[in-house]
Amino acid sequence: MNEGNVGGVHWSFWIIGAIALIWNVMGVINYFVQMNPDMLAAYRESERTIIEGRPAWATGAFAIAVFGGTLGCLLLLLRKSAAYYLFIASLLGVILTMIHTLGLGIDFGLGEILGIILMPLVVAAFLIWYSKQAESKGWIS
Repeated sequence: MNEGNVGGVHWSFWIIGAIALIWNVMGVINYFVQMNPDMLAAYRESERTIIEGRPAWATGAFAIAVFGGTLGCLLLLLRKSAAYYLFIASLLGVILTMIHTLGLGIDFGLGEILGIILMPLVVAAFLIWYSKQAESKGWIS
C-alpha cells in the first residue's frame, strides 16, 4: 500500500471529510440553538435581528444548508457519490439564507462578513468541488 493512502484513498480525504463534518455538525447545533429563545439572549444584536426576523422559507433554507451538508459529509466519508447532490442542496440553502440575511440591511463588521456570509458559501462550494474531485479519482462511487 502507498504510504499516502489509507483505505484506498489519500489520507487527506479523511482529514478534509472529518473537518467538513465537524463544520456542518456545528451548523446543526447552531440551528437547534437558534430555535431556543432563551439561548438567543447570548447572541449579538445583529445575529438576533437575523434570527428573530427570519421567515419560514429562510429557516427552511438554513435547515437544508446545515442538514444537507452534514448528511453530505457522512456520505462522503462513506465514499458515496450521492454526497455531491447533498452538497449542491446545501449550497442552495446557504444562498437562500444569505439572500434573506443580506436583505435585512444590517451594517455587518468584517468578522460577521467573513463568519456569517463568506465562510458558509466558500465551504459549501468547496465541498461540491471536492466531492467531484474525489469521484474523478475513484475515491467515492
